[in-house]
Amino acid sequence: MTETDIAATLERAAAERILIIDGAMGTMIQRHNLDEAGYRGQRFADWPRDVKGNNDLLVLTQPGIIQGIHEEYLAAGADIIETNTFNAQRISMADYGMEELSYEINVAAAKLARAAVDKYTALTPDKPRFVAGAVGPTNRTASISPDVNNPGFRNVSYDELRDAYKEQVRGLIEGGSQIILIETIFDTLNAKAAGLATLEVFDELGITLPVMISGTITDRSGRTLSGQTPEAFWYSMRHLKPFSIGLNCALGADLMRPYLAELSQIADVRISAYPNAGLPNAMGGYDETPDDMACATEPWARDGLINVIGGCCGSTPDHIRHIAEHVKQYPPRPIPKIAPKLRLSGLEPFVHG
Repeated sequence: MTETDIAATLERAAAERILIIDGAMGTMIQRHNLDEAGYRGQRFADWPRDVKGNNDLLVLTQPGIIQGIHEEYLAAGADIIETNTFNAQRISMADYGMEELSYEINVAAAKLARAAVDKYTALTPDKPRFVAGAVGPTNRTASISPDVNNPGFRNVSYDELRDAYKEQVRGLIEGGSQIILIETIFDTLNAKAAGLATLEVFDELGITLPVMISGTITDRSGRTLSGQTPEAFWYSMRHLKPFSIGLNCALGADLMRPYLAELSQIADVRISAYPNAGLPNAMGGYDETPDDMACATEPWARDGLINVIGGCCGSTPDHIRHIAEHVKQYPPRPIPKIAPKLRLSGLEPFVHG
């Protein structure tokens, strides 16, 4: 399909039903109990640093595992599959001395996801599936100093973020991604760099793909880590004209609902949500069962709050299967008509008129 066909097909699917996005990749990787050698594979057997925990590297060293996870989520009913590229840009890859592999990892990850998606779309042509190139927040923040004694200090610049994201997005597109998903946004300035990078790559390649944006409310304060409310966050990102805006990670379904409801009222695009399987327990695990999570998220669909639903940390194909079953009876949220006004954002929103 051309990029025009992709966008049109995605729009038709979203008009027909609530779309299902997949669940956690890390949770599924942990089930394979890979050791250091498992992460390294033959190619990186002599790499000078430890690489265990570099989940994105597995698209090169354990591609069968990653594609298998994608296919488990597709079999569970997912419409949208995220590439295994959450940290696959130079800034995060520097932790392993693997900056030069960033582009290759993104291309390989997109190809694996695309192979899985194409396989399942061929099985069910009336239910097309889509690859979302996952663009994570990096492990640095452009808005907040990491040094409490020097609030003006930054360990990354906007231009460094933009350049790292451009390389990542180009790799994702050239590997076959059909959507760009800027996700788990805790710092809106990082996300704005990712958004600009995405638009610049679109211009350079002469294509335009749908863009999904998903922020993270970090705690009960109802704000992102950089301090914005959901409404202010939307006003900061709406210039990208995304396919969807939404929230993921940090919170379980019960705590996420009020912030989703806020976005649902003010955003004239689709709303996505993929919460954690509850809050982490004392051991760092997640206790919500598939049925627990499905019962907690079904009211969002019943009350017309969402267009895309899935799971984040702790969720599995079983969680996704239950969620899909619970929401399939409900229509997608209608996109509201929002009166044109001057809408600005700092940490708080400002609406004039």
